[in-house]
Amino acid sequence: MLGKSFSFKQVQLTYHHHHGIPKGFMAIKVGQGEEQQRITVPVNYLNHPLFIQLLKEAEEEYGFSHQGTIIIPCQVTEFKYVQHLIDSEMSHHHHHLVACFRA
Repeated sequence: MLGKSFSFKQVQLTYHHHHGIPKGFMAIKVGQGEEQQRITVPVNYLNHPLFIQLLKEAEEEYGFSHQGTIIIPCQVTEFKYVQHLIDSEMSHHHHHLVACFRA
């Protein structure tokens, strides 16, 4: 459990249409080291419990004062699976208890 609460007010979002990020989406990086991949996700992911857990893992890994793009510290394939669960749940309203699996 983290010693401080997580606040979405501290997450700054900007929309860069000229960089290929449409309004209502945000770019994040997933992976570690050379294996990082840029992925665009809907802003409403910020309200989803699975994505919140991934943000908490990012905070544990990089600290909350990390500047720049949000980096999710898990394998890209694992994130894609979580992303699929989030998308499925948002369209079907099912509940899953899954987080990013770290080695």
